[in-house]
Amino acid sequence: MIRRLLVANRAEIARRIFRTCRELGIETVAVFAGDDAASPYVAEADLAVRLQGERPAETYLDAAALVEAALRAGADAVHPGYGFLSENAAFARAVLSAGLTWVGPGPDAIAAMGSKIGAKRLMAEAGVPVLPSLTFAHPAPAGERPAGPAVAGEQPADPAFAGERPAGSVPTGGEPAGSGPEGAGGDGLSFPVLVKASAGGGGRGMRVVRDPAELPEAVAAAGREALAAFGDGTVFAEPLLENARHVEVQVLADAHGTVWTLGERECSIQRRHQKVVEETPSPGVSPGVRAVLLDAAVRAAEAIGYVGAGTVEFLVAGGTVAFLEMNTRLQVEHPVTECVYGVDLVRLQLQIAEGARLPAAPPEPSGHAIEVRLYAEDPAHDWRPQSGTLHLFEIPGVDARFTVPAAAREARTAAPVARPVDDRGPAATRPVDDRDPAGSRPVGSGEPDLAPPVDGREPAEGRVAGPCGLRLDSGVESGSVVGVRYDPMLAKVIACGPDRAAVARRLATALAGARLHGLTTNRDLLVRVLRHEAFLAGDTDTGFLDRHDLLSAPSPAGDPDGAVLPVLALAAALAAAAANRAAAPALGGLPSGWRNVPSQPQRAAFDGPEGRVEVAYQLTRDGLAAEGLPEVELVSAAPEQVVLAVGGVVSRFAVARYDDVAHVDAPLGSVRLVALPRLPEPVTRVAPGSLLAPMPGTVLRVEVAPGEKVDEGQPILILEAMKMEHRISAPAAGVVSALNVAPGRQVEAGAVLAVIEEGR
Repeated sequence: MIRRLLVANRAEIARRIFRTCRELGIETVAVFAGDDAASPYVAEADLAVRLQGERPAETYLDAAALVEAALRAGADAVHPGYGFLSENAAFARAVLSAGLTWVGPGPDAIAAMGSKIGAKRLMAEAGVPVLPSLTFAHPAPAGERPAGPAVAGEQPADPAFAGERPAGSVPTGGEPAGSGPEGAGGDGLSFPVLVKASAGGGGRGMRVVRDPAELPEAVAAAGREALAAFGDGTVFAEPLLENARHVEVQVLADAHGTVWTLGERECSIQRRHQKVVEETPSPGVSPGVRAVLLDAAVRAAEAIGYVGAGTVEFLVAGGTVAFLEMNTRLQVEHPVTECVYGVDLVRLQLQIAEGARLPAAPPEPSGHAIEVRLYAEDPAHDWRPQSGTLHLFEIPGVDARFTVPAAAREARTAAPVARPVDDRGPAATRPVDDRDPAGSRPVGSGEPDLAPPVDGREPAEGRVAGPCGLRLDSGVESGSVVGVRYDPMLAKVIACGPDRAAVARRLATALAGARLHGLTTNRDLLVRVLRHEAFLAGDTDTGFLDRHDLLSAPSPAGDPDGAVLPVLALAAALAAAAANRAAAPALGGLPSGWRNVPSQPQRAAFDGPEGRVEVAYQLTRDGLAAEGLPEVELVSAAPEQVVLAVGGVVSRFAVARYDDVAHVDAPLGSVRLVALPRLPEPVTRVAPGSLLAPMPGTVLRVEVAPGEKVDEGQPILILEAMKMEHRISAPAAGVVSALNVAPGRQVEAGAVLAVIEEGR
């Protein structure tokens, strides 16, 4: 039995695992880098060990440091979470070699699937449908230490790609695609193609290439990004199936030969190959295709002797099913499966690691669940990741944290749980009923019996009934600081209930009413997706966001006509005036701006989503008189809430202020406004043509030299931040008159990186 578990991860997945451990009575150990010291997950662990170093390669990607932390804290087991070293066979071996329990599949299974290239070969041999592909190796730069040694059993890659088109390439998992049709490259690769990292996922090291001439740079960039994220720069290219669905199957297997498939998850709605919305069941998978998917997933698991929780991913286009990869770990989107199947996948992972046996068959699914990923990113600036303080993080209506909502639990009995293997002898030697609790095997078979359902009742028939539940899995709370070294995901919000339309409505309403202050997020995009008629019709695929033009920056506060923003700004101004009056040392009861003789209106100016916003108003004997807003009436004004009647409809505006920044949340929309002073202080000016760092980060590569002529859009340098590469390009044709950085330099947001002098 596991007594003390170290989670070799951070943020929301660490909190998720800790939640189950508390219920099982397992003590927990957190590991943290310096910038995570104040994170909620560290405070929630029973013990915590600080990892020395700053960069991920020195902390969460350092296998030796993690094993040493586990031993120092007295842990007897390690759970890798997802990301970082969760799919690193060398790390799993190191954990086992230290005498610790590894909560996950064995190192050989991880190695078999750790290379997507080798995995495709293996899956083809097992009868799983795959796409053909071409492989490119990316050597580590001098002095760079990969995350771990080469994985034993991994298939060899092609000769290193050094910046030129290879004379030839070896296909993986089949014959070369398109070795003759128009659009085929000279090495038999059909375009468009998708360049992908062999050793990782999450959209890292992934590029779409439509022109063969762009392949070398795409391969090189993807290799660098993959090396930084996963310690392995090997990438491969395969045909891009456009307008396909991205569908995955959850598998769970024990060490006694039982393999479960817990349905499929639809993960098609993606931005830059990063999943944004996930759901189960898929609204577009027919029973016939579902049977193919589940059969292929079982074949994949059995082919490598898989034990634990894993996910087999596929592309589905019409009746075509093609294997993508197998993730040998828990997935980010696992909560939707838990909500529909009534299981705790982390609990089952831990029990399987202890040697437990699964029931012969999984529980039946019930209802529908949808998950969205809430990211700190700015849609107005090409979805740039955000960092800083999250002043307020409130999502209304949440009735479960890191577990299945009560609404779903009450509508069905909990699923059977795995039971530890009993070492007291064959089952026939103990008093038992005629059949085991699952009713799947006669007693006396020599196999241990199973635990009954958690609540002791018989399994319930029927679908989920009643209201929808809302679950929140977050790595942050109000006041959390989001840094620049890690993925900018703040939380996962999950709704589950009896049918898909009701679940989508519940989730969209909760997101629309969320109060998220301090960082710009993708919340509005998520709401637009959930309320889009094509999504509600189940018409989704990997091109959904582009096809429906949902990635263009939305109008401020969802305000296409510009009518809402002035009302929100007026609410901010009235709240600020109320705060001033409340803090006045004398005559605080007088109305703001009161004059015995009518005078000029009060004015306030803000920097809004699209520039300067001004409001002017007077509080007269007849009430509020706001310029340009004749239909707005004041009901009440307090420092934190303003109530206005707009066209006869009363609305409440919640206002929060953080120094000179005001956040206004209302049914009409939400907005962030920066109060502008009447007499602004002098500001530092930068030279025309200056290229500023959009966020804190590290200069990865410089593409030009001082004095060099550049064209509009030409890359000047590459900045690495939040595990992604960000290209800084010339805004216009000209000459590089100044270059202030070099590779490896850390820069702050707003730093002048280079200056392009136009017209020279």
